[in-house]
Amino acid sequence: MSLYVLAAAPLFVWLYLLLARGGFWRVSRQFAPLAADPALARSVVAIIPARNEAAVIADAVQSLLLQHGGASIHVIVVDDGSTDGTGEAALDAAAALDAAAGPGLAARLSVLAAPPLPPGWSGKVWAMSQGVTAASRFKPDYLLFTDADIHHDPDELGMLVSFAVARQADLVSCMVRLHMAGRAEKWLIPAFVFFFLKLYPPAWIASPQHRTAGAAGGCMLVRPQALERIGGLRTLRSQIIDDCALARAIKGAGGSIWLGLTRSARSTRPYGSFAEIGRMISRTAFNQLRHSYLLLAATLAGLLVTYLLPPMLLLSGHRLSIALGAATWMLMCIAYTPMLRFYRLSPIWSLGLPAVALFYAAATVHSAVQYGRGRGGQWKGRAQDLRIGAEESRG
Repeated sequence: MSLYVLAAAPLFVWLYLLLARGGFWRVSRQFAPLAADPALARSVVAIIPARNEAAVIADAVQSLLLQHGGASIHVIVVDDGSTDGTGEAALDAAAALDAAAGPGLAARLSVLAAPPLPPGWSGKVWAMSQGVTAASRFKPDYLLFTDADIHHDPDELGMLVSFAVARQADLVSCMVRLHMAGRAEKWLIPAFVFFFLKLYPPAWIASPQHRTAGAAGGCMLVRPQALERIGGLRTLRSQIIDDCALARAIKGAGGSIWLGLTRSARSTRPYGSFAEIGRMISRTAFNQLRHSYLLLAATLAGLLVTYLLPPMLLLSGHRLSIALGAATWMLMCIAYTPMLRFYRLSPIWSLGLPAVALFYAAATVHSAVQYGRGRGGQWKGRAQDLRIGAEESRG
């Protein structure tokens, strides 16, 4: 009897995820509107915190300067101690647009050198805060926080602004399409977005009746007044998962937030190997668990029951256990398939989700180990997720 109870547990988990978790897996419901309304156009300052991003920043800058749809834009690149010529690459990209499309575009770009990182701040939030200070002289209606590797289609900003104005939203955030080329990316990247939306169901984020709050840092449109209400970015200065921390603060202060997917922005940063993606996951995983080894154990147990137990039941030799395992694996595939279609992959890839979950479990354990060794939150040569009282690396 105990074997059958154990075998039924993952089935009930997946029934809950499919039926009662805010429909997070129904990707077609998570898209932002595609049409921009010129009548709702507003002024925007885009802030790009950048550290050693010379390889990708030119495309990001040019895509922002070429936005249309009525929203006026100024772009601020905050060069956070780069050693690879990131600031110069941004300026060269704007100058190239002036030469190709006519003068005036380069004047809408500012490149700032961030002051040295002060104690208690994470590098990205410090750079973002410098951008917010510089943006105040433009008195924008909205701030767009975006990463140095994000390409924005020409109508994306107009769409985001129109959507934010129409909904009277304080924060509109879109999970951009991540780079999808190599085998490691095909195995792991769709699952990254799937797990993120499972943790932060967009329907719950948008609902004032739910406390859930989340955002995707690659594309966040924010009203400056919402930042002022929460006391500015200083209140988030030590946060490693800065996007979700910002969403929690804004929603907690009574603000309206929204998170969804978009096809009109994409990341140009490739992850060429499983190890690179593993490091990306490891950077924030243990921080997400609030540095609790008890939560780590619970998370690993949950991954085991939810993702690994169903295929293991197929080897149990008991007909009912095998049937329950097969039915659960089928539900798992059904839930994952819409995300695979979003990334233009065959539903066959869904069969590998248990193995992918095992990889994510290993990356989470690695994150805890790195934190214990004083090397947590590794980003651009900085260890940013350290025990209280530990000395922060300056990179």
